[in-house]
Amino acid sequence: MKVGIYGQFYHTNAGIYIGQLLELLKRENIKVVIEENFLELIHLNKTIDENYSHFTTFEELDNSFDLFFCIGGDGTILKSINYIRNLDIPIVGINTGRLGFLATIQKEEIKECLQSILEKKFSISRRTVLNISTNPPTHDPIFRNIALNEVAVSRKNTTSMITVDTWLNDQYLNSYWADGLIVSTPTGSTGYSLSCGGPVITPDAGSLIITPIAPHNLNARPLVIKDDTKITLRVSGREESHLVSMDSRIATLENDTEIIIEKAPYAINLVELKGDSFLHTLRKKLMWGEDKRN
Repeated sequence: MKVGIYGQFYHTNAGIYIGQLLELLKRENIKVVIEENFLELIHLNKTIDENYSHFTTFEELDNSFDLFFCIGGDGTILKSINYIRNLDIPIVGINTGRLGFLATIQKEEIKECLQSILEKKFSISRRTVLNISTNPPTHDPIFRNIALNEVAVSRKNTTSMITVDTWLNDQYLNSYWADGLIVSTPTGSTGYSLSCGGPVITPDAGSLIITPIAPHNLNARPLVIKDDTKITLRVSGREESHLVSMDSRIATLENDTEIIIEKAPYAINLVELKGDSFLHTLRKKLMWGEDKRN
């Protein structure tokens, strides 16, 4: 078996858990390849002395990897998907921070859960991701990425609202006068979109959500659409430019640039252990309480 490991930061007290994971994988004679910058952090914090193989770019990964471990929080998983893309490598999130909505394993459960994963006692949750393109084309590297949670447009350096003209499959929908507009996947429905009044939808719903951010017109409401819909946006306003974000990545675009958002032709695979379903995590995050039924 061959696995990749990725992390963005070295969280407080994370060393013991990273060391535990690496030791368990070593005992099972599993080949480990660690992202270069994260491997450097591990060595700087003297977590391990052993040298490991490393990767630096998406092109260095291939379908010879059986699993991809992300150590950190949800932001780490959101960034990691751009290493995975269409390779169908299952992602195992190990949460070393606060409650992670996407994480498979809490840091205290590594030993117990890892054995189940290595024995393939898990299911796969396939998650929709989004592509974005522009007309005229832009060379900003953000647009070579994919988004697992959402794509959003928003105002920049101004208190004035922007107007977001919106088309669905080339048919005019509406002009939103607001602070911005969010196009969310089911995975992202529990994030930014939810905080702006959008609904929660399950990962297998086959839908996307269009959610206005602080709209001027109170009758502007979130809209759920089929996930194979092509969404076209065009922003105008008092400023000459606006912001576009894909998950945690942000770029600036000139007004009147055409933004095309579409579902990617592949999905991202998240590992789910028994009892750790989307609904189980939803109850915890939204504080609905634990399932009291026997």
